[in-house]
Amino acid sequence: FFEDVCTIKELQDMAQRLDVAMLLSIGENYQNISKQVNVSTATISRVSKCLNYGSGGYRNAIKALSEEK
Repeated sequence: FFEDVCTIKELQDMAQRLDVAMLLSIGENYQNISKQVNVSTATISRVSKCLNYGSGGYRNAIKALSEEK
C-alpha cells in the first residue's frame, strides 16, 4: 500500500522517523539520535511529541516490531 501512495523519499522519511521513535523509546538522547539516524533535532522533537502525546501509532509499531524479533 505505502509503495503505491508514497514516493521513495516519503518512505525513507517514515523509516527514519520510526528509527528515531525506537531510539527515543529506549532513552537515547537527541544528539546521539541525530548522529545515528542523520536527522535534525527538530525532527526528533516532532517524533518525541507524537510518541508521548500522539494517538499511539509509534508505540504500536514499536511493539509490533519488537514482537517480530
